[in-house]
Amino acid sequence: MESQPSDVPSTEPETDYAGWGSIMASRKRSFPPDSSLSAPGKRAPGPGAPQTDYAGWGAEETCRYLRAEGLGEWEDAFREQGITGVGLRYLADADLEKMGLKFLGDRLRVLHSLRKLWQIEVEPSKVFNDPIHGHMEMHPLLIRIIDTPQFQRLRHIKQLGGAYFVFPGASHNRFEHSLGVAHLAGELVRALKRRQEDLDIDDRDVLCVQIAGLCHDLGHGPFSHMFDRKFIPKARPGLTWKHEKASVEMFDHLVEVNKLEPVMREHGLVLPEDLDFIKELMDPKDPEDPKDPKDPKKKLKWSYEGRLENKSFLYEIVSNKRNAIDVDKWDYFARDCYHLGIKNNFDYGRCLMFARVCEVDGQKQICFRDKEVEDLYDMFYTRICLHRRAYQHKAANIVETMITKAFLKADGDILFEGSGGQMFKLSETINDMEAYTKVTDNVFEQILNSSSDELEASRKILQDVVCRRFYKCIGQALPTKPTNEMEASWKDGLAQCVTQGVDLNREDIIIDVINLNYGMKEKNPINSVRFYRKDHPDKGFRISKNQVFGFLSEKFTKELIRVYCKKLDSESLEAAKNNFDRWCDHNNFQMLQDEAPEETPVESSETT
Repeated sequence: MESQPSDVPSTEPETDYAGWGSIMASRKRSFPPDSSLSAPGKRAPGPGAPQTDYAGWGAEETCRYLRAEGLGEWEDAFREQGITGVGLRYLADADLEKMGLKFLGDRLRVLHSLRKLWQIEVEPSKVFNDPIHGHMEMHPLLIRIIDTPQFQRLRHIKQLGGAYFVFPGASHNRFEHSLGVAHLAGELVRALKRRQEDLDIDDRDVLCVQIAGLCHDLGHGPFSHMFDRKFIPKARPGLTWKHEKASVEMFDHLVEVNKLEPVMREHGLVLPEDLDFIKELMDPKDPEDPKDPKDPKKKLKWSYEGRLENKSFLYEIVSNKRNAIDVDKWDYFARDCYHLGIKNNFDYGRCLMFARVCEVDGQKQICFRDKEVEDLYDMFYTRICLHRRAYQHKAANIVETMITKAFLKADGDILFEGSGGQMFKLSETINDMEAYTKVTDNVFEQILNSSSDELEASRKILQDVVCRRFYKCIGQALPTKPTNEMEASWKDGLAQCVTQGVDLNREDIIIDVINLNYGMKEKNPINSVRFYRKDHPDKGFRISKNQVFGFLSEKFTKELIRVYCKKLDSESLEAAKNNFDRWCDHNNFQMLQDEAPEETPVESSETT
């Protein structure tokens, strides 16, 4: 649901021009009544209300604006040059220097104030009524991005992929999740801005962080993680590709084809610097120790281009590679629990309330109050519960395996038109964003409802999915040692059937090896979080696991092996289960009862 905003107070600072009335009345050229000339955060008047047109200002109105901005010392220079509103948009740093503004700091102050004029919203904000976060107000630039085909595509990509075939409430899509992440990103960065003015967070930073939150999932393919974790690795083995890379490429494509660069400039963004910053936020690099390992006294060079190192903490808001605590997870924890019918015990509101930026090892990081350490462990426990009960549900996983198989069989028989009229296979659309824009969950329906002979095999698999003729899980086990890759002999051992009258072969067996961890492989992510005390709010420190009260996991990674059988007749299933029991005994694997995994998975590899 989208509606015009009600009179919600703006969270942005506003300049008070209330004292202008008598001056304006005495001038021949006056500002329009109900003028929207104010700081960028102030919402524009309602439909039909007149807008301020600074292009119509004379030299005196321009000087008056400078005085109101505390820049009156330069009004004589503007008056001498006869600078009117028409010329403001074209003033550059070099022009100001020629006008007598010798110091860079003075020129930057003037340019920043002038930029506010075209930041003033000529389009209204919109409010989305969200079941998770309530009313979410979106900046007009965000609305321009949302109302593009590339973003609207996310309406047709299920957030939880194949889990919708198991959990009927899990019908939500990447679209609403992306709106929620943009909202929370704004909430967090504005909270830091209010709490710590010395961080020098400006309106550009806030808007860039929100855009990154909005666009961070643009690169997802059909059925979300099924596409990048199952389909692409099988369709294009050896290719290193992830949806984050596609999100950056789709964002570039979105900006280009919708001609958004001028719109971004109108809202105060500086290009290409801010475009680089947004893309870096969407897919940040893995954090490095700021000290050179070869020379501990020497710091490593700052490797980002969008912002200087004094704003390093901004790179931890949307996608946090340092400790996996970010607003992306806060939204999908709450949203997925809501739609799955699972109780959410984690309250991201406390993290918002107690987040601060502290300097740690020469870099500024987002830290949390020391008393919140158990709540952050609860956050990762919520993640565990979601994976255990939903994301890695046996039926949901095998549904995605079946859909993947159908897509692989259909890969060369369904084509998508891309740039220059070139046609791309499903697995090749990731190379062309125009073609990829057309790839959504609807590929499932396209195959299912086709009458093509070439798609008959794929169509039959999807018909089995629709009619819930899923492959059956015959057992799951824990290996006694890490299995870095699938052993070729496993399938042969599982297919060795001694039951008379039953014919099982290796093609009838599916083995799924799931790597389970807390999100940072074998590491405890809390070890990478820094905390502060009430009496030392600017000093970050680590809290070790033994200082935390509670029952915490001793290991943060494990593997789980699941075995499925494609044949569904009772004789074949019984024989396959007997084979599985013998296979586990032979390999000294610990068999598990009929239950879901106990830890948080980040990826799975399966063979068919």
